[in-house]
Amino acid sequence: MCLSHDLNNALQSTQNWISDLMWRLRWHDRERVYQALIATLHALRDFLDRDEAVYMGAQLPTLLRGFYYEGWHPGRRAIATNRSLFLDRIRDGVHRDPAVDPEEVARSVLGQLADRLSAAEIQEAKAATPSVLHDLWPCSDRRLPP
Repeated sequence: MCLSHDLNNALQSTQNWISDLMWRLRWHDRERVYQALIATLHALRDFLDRDEAVYMGAQLPTLLRGFYYEGWHPGRRAIATNRSLFLDRIRDGVHRDPAVDPEEVARSVLGQLADRLSAAEIQEAKAATPSVLHDLWPCSDRRLPP
């Protein structure tokens, strides 16, 4: 019974993240929203140093955490010389769909993180990303209710 409850909570939490991102992007295709979310989380993970990537993963809901770590190689880190490398990761994750603006997706997912994590956690994550990505993070510190 406990496993069933935990699994239901993990599924519901992930569905909440997807629903929130659907609203932010004004999209109606849950599969495309899921792909955009995972692509952005993977891009972020790969542009953070190992310790910060692990810390960021620990902040995610259980099921999303598993998707976040899928395919990760902690010894490798992307070297961001410009933001196009980051945005290309997102573009690739949504199968180069021409209807998807990877910058809008990045801003929406980073905004979602900012609404769900503490200001200190977001400042630390932003500081850990290459400076060419800093303007993708939200400026405000508005928060969702817990």
